[in-house]
This record gives sequence, structure tokens and C-alpha cells, in this order.
Amino acid sequence: MKEIEGRDYILIPERDLGVHEECGIIGIYSPEKKPLAREIYFGLFALQHRGQESAGIACSYNANKIAYYKNMGLVSEVFHDEEIALLPETKTAIGHVRYAAGGTSNVINAQPVVFFGRYGRMAVAHNGNVINAREIRNEMIKKGHIFQSSRDVEVIASLMNDVGEDNMEDGIYEACKKLKGAFSMVILAANKLIAIRDPRGFRPLVMGEKDGSIVFASESCALDALDAKLVRDVKAGEVITIEPDGTMHSKMLPGAGRKPCIFELVYLARSDSTIDEVSVYDSRYECGKMLAKLYKIDADIVSGVPDSAVVAGRGYSVASGIPYVDALSKNRYVGRTFIQPSQSQRESSVKIKLNAFKSNIRGKRLILIDDSIVRGTTSKKIISLLRASGATEVHMVVASPIVKYPCYFGVDMDTRDQLIGGYRNADEICKIIGADSLHYVPLDCLVKACGGIDYCTGCFNEDYSVDVSDICDEKGILSRACCDIEFECEE
Repeated sequence: MKEIEGRDYILIPERDLGVHEECGIIGIYSPEKKPLAREIYFGLFALQHRGQESAGIACSYNANKIAYYKNMGLVSEVFHDEEIALLPETKTAIGHVRYAAGGTSNVINAQPVVFFGRYGRMAVAHNGNVINAREIRNEMIKKGHIFQSSRDVEVIASLMNDVGEDNMEDGIYEACKKLKGAFSMVILAANKLIAIRDPRGFRPLVMGEKDGSIVFASESCALDALDAKLVRDVKAGEVITIEPDGTMHSKMLPGAGRKPCIFELVYLARSDSTIDEVSVYDSRYECGKMLAKLYKIDADIVSGVPDSAVVAGRGYSVASGIPYVDALSKNRYVGRTFIQPSQSQRESSVKIKLNAFKSNIRGKRLILIDDSIVRGTTSKKIISLLRASGATEVHMVVASPIVKYPCYFGVDMDTRDQLIGGYRNADEICKIIGADSLHYVPLDCLVKACGGIDYCTGCFNEDYSVDVSDICDEKGILSRACCDIEFECEE
């Protein structure tokens, strides 16, 4: 960590800045051929917060051809006019942005994955984490399949090719029945667009419409970027196929029962999105109001850690009557460098700068709202920065319960040892991060603020949407390594 004299700002490694969701996906069907790659490009911009290491676009054209381009970097770094122009006009296209929670970070793991199998050329983009990928991969290897990457999506593609018969849709359906965990996907094949959401609906997937075109995306903010109208969420366990003539039909996977990830609303999703008919903004705002009613703290100002806690901070301010001020500013224009020869060098070069507004906080007792405390490193550094910038007191209030347990479904919280709350209570965490006081929202209040539906809350209380006991070791750690070589299953 680099500190500048006077402590006006602090540089925090990207890895330390909260947690990360692994991917964002988008797929578009158009009734006529058009340059869909550019529309996918704009949709990926809106989903950039879901993945910032690589980006890719695949376009289906003719009966059995797919053109694609993918590379490391932000969407704006990967795609320029030249790359967009090389992708043909088409009726169907998909796109992907990726964040790697572990394992290798290189272009071979970028998506969409394009392959040729018994159904011809296909492209798949995936968001989530298939927790039985290692088991499936080992079965495929015994049958003679080979793998080039550490992606769950390659395992999925291999399985689709293995279990199917003559009908492509049946092959995809049968493959999805064997998958366990989180998988929202968009697939290109034979000029068809297929969208799939796993039986619990862990990761969001919405459907929109614009001038006869159908759009699937991880979040509704991508639809807004394209001026598309939100039609509905893809149901948990739903497989939707758009035929070349625009005919749409859907089929449900067995055992479907919605229990999505609540952390999407806490942290991962953009505030202007709607997920499972719940406004992300409204849920965060309501949670902030609840916190103000629960914890009446004598302070001068309240502020939220940018970006996802700002809304909760404003809700707290309104309910408490304590004025809201900006205490921290995040530099939104910090680029990422991917040309270093090693992953450790890449990680050290990816920095996020946080600025403290000294004039706003000097001599003030501050209530700082954050969406969550996962590893604690960021909270400790931010509190230290605020004190050095003149805050006389820093009371932290968190818009989620203590994160105690790992996430196995696409968020990079793999082991309990990584979590500051894994084996500590609020008082112990408060001492470590250096706050004057620390308060968390109760889980029942959070669920109520998020619409009261049945959520996966496993990272708070081990109530996961699916049973993970059979794929964890004796310490409760998910074995992510796919085989004997040194790479891991991701997405």
C-alpha cells in the first residue's frame, strides 16, 4: 500500500476493495441482420461493474459460422472501431465481461467460448460457478475429452456435446440437468439464441424487448443502455429458445425453486437495476432507513462508501435527520494493466484511489455506511484515512449482516479464513478496523428491505440454496481444482 505525505488519499489494491462477482452476460436476437456487435458493446459497458478483466463478443452468421473477438482488459480497451467493424452483421450475438475470482487470468479463459461439436458451431457465455465442475470434468476426461482452459463454461460445453442426441435443445437441456450450482448463460447455435438460468436463479438474468429484438442481460441497466424495455426476469430454471424466425419457447429444468443470491442486492448489482422485480435502489435505501431506526448514533454527519453504499447512506440520513455529506470519492478513471508477465505484477498494478474530502469531515463525528465488510482490509484503511483527514469519530454501520461463511456460487469468498467475520463478533471486528463503534443490520431486516422473498443467505448463516456438503472437504472448503494441473474452475 502506498501512502502519500499528508494522507490526502490512499491507494488500495483492487483485490482489497471489497468482493467481486465474476461475470456479466448479454445476448440479442434481431428479426433482421444488423450490426449487433455494437449494441452488445454498449450493453457490456453497462455491465462493466460485473467484470473488468476481459471482454468478448460472438456473432452467429450463416447456418453454422460464428465470428468472435475477445481479449484482456476493459470493454473500451478490448473493442475499438476496427474490432467492431470486423464482426459481421447478424441476427444473433452474445457478449461477456469477466472477473476472475481465482486461478489464472489470461485470454484463454476469456469468454464467450466458441467450439465445434455434434451440433456444429456454438458459443457460450456463462455467469456463476458450477460447483460440481470438477466431477464432470474428470468424467469427461475419462471419456477422452480434452480441455484447454480453467473455465466452468468449457466443462458445460463439453457436457452439452456429450449428452445430446440429434436435437440441440435437448442436448443443452440434458446437460443443464447435470449441473449443480449457479449458471446463467446465453448460447448461440444454428442462428438460435438460448438463455438459461439455473433452478435456484442464483445470478440475475432479465429479458427485454426493443423494436422486435429480444435482449437477455445480467441486469436491467444493460437494457436501459440499449433503450430496451424490461419484459421480465428469466425464471429460475427456465430455458428460453429464440428460433431464427423469432419464435420463442421455454422449458423448465426439474426442481426449479427460486432462491437467488441476496448479495446481488447488497453489493454486486448496479443501484439502477431491478432484479427479480425488486429495485436495487429501493432495497438499499430502505435498508439505510432501517439502520437509522435501529442504531441512533450521536454524530454530525453521515456518508456512504462509494459506490454501492451511497444509497443506503442517504436512506440513513433521511430517517435519522443527520445531514448527508460526501466523505470519500472514488477515482472512476483508473485503468488496468494486463501486460505484466506475472499475475502478481498485474495485481499490484491495478490500483483504486480513494480521496477524502477533508473540508467535509474535519472536526466532525462521522457515521460511515458500508454495504458489507468481507476481509476488513479496506475498512481499516478507510477509517485510518478518515481520521487522518480530520474526522474526530468514525462510527461504521453496515447494510448487511456479518459475512461469516464462504460463497461457492460465483463471488470470490472461497474460504472462511478469508473473512474477518468468519470467527469474530462485531466487537472484535470493530477493534481490528479501528472504528469507534460498529453495527450490522439484522438478517431479517435485510431480507425485508430486499422484498421479503426467499434468498440464498449462505454467506451470512450457511443457509445455501443448494446442499454443498458433498463437494466440500472436512474444513468446509470447496475443492475448486478441476484436475491435477495447476488451474481452477471459475465463473
